Amino acid sequence: MLERNCAGGVVFFGEKVFLLKNEKEEWGFPKGAIRNNEVPAEVALKRVLEEGGVTAEIITIAGKTSYEFYSITRKKPVCNKIIWFIMSTDSDSFNISEKEKFTDGGFFYIEHALHIVTYSQDKVLLDTSYKKYNELSRNVDIFGK
Repeated sequence: MLERNCAGGVVFFGEKVFLLKNEKEEWGFPKGAIRNNEVPAEVALKRVLEEGGVTAEIITIAGKTSYEFYSITRKKPVCNKIIWFIMSTDSDSFNISEKEKFTDGGFFYIEHALHIVTYSQDKVLLDTSYKKYNELSRNVDIFGK
């Protein structure tokens, strides 16, 4: 089995989160493989920008997920291990990358996003990330930062 380390971003704009829909009609978050000793946080920011045209900043680490699938092109099973970062952006503008084979995307209210995200572990990731994002946002407001 091929194991790949990846990094991705759960990007919030106020009460909304950024999602992408891939060519398999699956809704999820921007992410990509970490290559050549790249820094995970930099990979996550780069993928958010390349896949969705969103400029964001990292607030904190969200957690980790992993999933396995059979790669037809590689003719072998693959396990993607992803480190996720909670991010925020000051604009809800985006530009979906067709080159990266995404067919749709945008910022969605959390309740709707929880309904359309394809995989249960991504729903949990979204729910816990949003709670953490809100908690950290309140702390920033309290201290005037």
